[in-house]
Amino acid sequence: MKSTPKLIVFHPSFYKPTTSTTSTHRFILLTFLTLFSFTFLITLLKPTSPPPPPPPSTTTTATPSISTAVSAALLHYAATNTTGMTAAELASIATAIRRCSSHCNLLIFGFTHETLLWKSLNSGERRRTVFLDENEYTVANYEKNFTDIEAYDVQYTTKVRQWKELIQYARVYRKSDCKPSQNLLFSDCKLGLNDLPNHLYAIDWDIIIVDGPRGYSPETAGRMSAIFTAAVMARARGEQTRVFVHDFGREIERVYSEEFLCKQNLVEIVDDLGHFVVKKRGKNYDDRVFEFCVEENSSFSS
Repeated sequence: MKSTPKLIVFHPSFYKPTTSTTSTHRFILLTFLTLFSFTFLITLLKPTSPPPPPPPSTTTTATPSISTAVSAALLHYAATNTTGMTAAELASIATAIRRCSSHCNLLIFGFTHETLLWKSLNSGERRRTVFLDENEYTVANYEKNFTDIEAYDVQYTTKVRQWKELIQYARVYRKSDCKPSQNLLFSDCKLGLNDLPNHLYAIDWDIIIVDGPRGYSPETAGRMSAIFTAAVMARARGEQTRVFVHDFGREIERVYSEEFLCKQNLVEIVDDLGHFVVKKRGKNYDDRVFEFCVEENSSFSS
């Protein structure tokens, strides 16, 4: 039996996508676009955080250091309540030191409450500060605690009770042992200090402060020799020397200052501080070279 060929016909509608499938694809695409757009929008609107600060630098800025002398003075005044000079007296001397040359030479008779202050104010590579005191133990103690202090002990042979006879003695021997222009190292004047270290006599002293030795009782050394020696040193070298005498209101300090530093050289009195400017004695003074002062010497008379 002969088979009859059969024809299979595929209707196009059989593979045509249905409406539900197309809707699903569109929904997925729409969802993806919505999420993408939302994420992009959030990214734009979100505030950006500033970049983190850089780590701290390991390089430290050097703090200006203060000298050992200044540091010691600050510690000294912070730890003590003792009052010495008044503010006005301190300012007068401090101004003179500040205006002094870069190689200022400062000589101080006596260790006082202001010792470290003078040292700190005159600190510098080319500046020199020297202290003279009657007490060798005080000198040794300062040198032990402050190694940059230059100090020497002085052996005074005078007594306060002798001040009147000593000034008369100086007047009698003014043309010989006690003349204003002399080498103190070889002086035989009872008021001259001739046992200081030799090099101190060769220095041009710009400023001299007389605040010692003690002079408050008859048996203490008094400041007669200190004032006389300062007067001779001031005339020996350099152009001029500023001499400050503390306790100027006391009779001995005032009389000896007027006798040897001279009234005409007194530029100011600040509280209890006398300030003198003594110029070097020239060579054309003839017989007046034996006088400390051209005018009347002092208010004291025998």
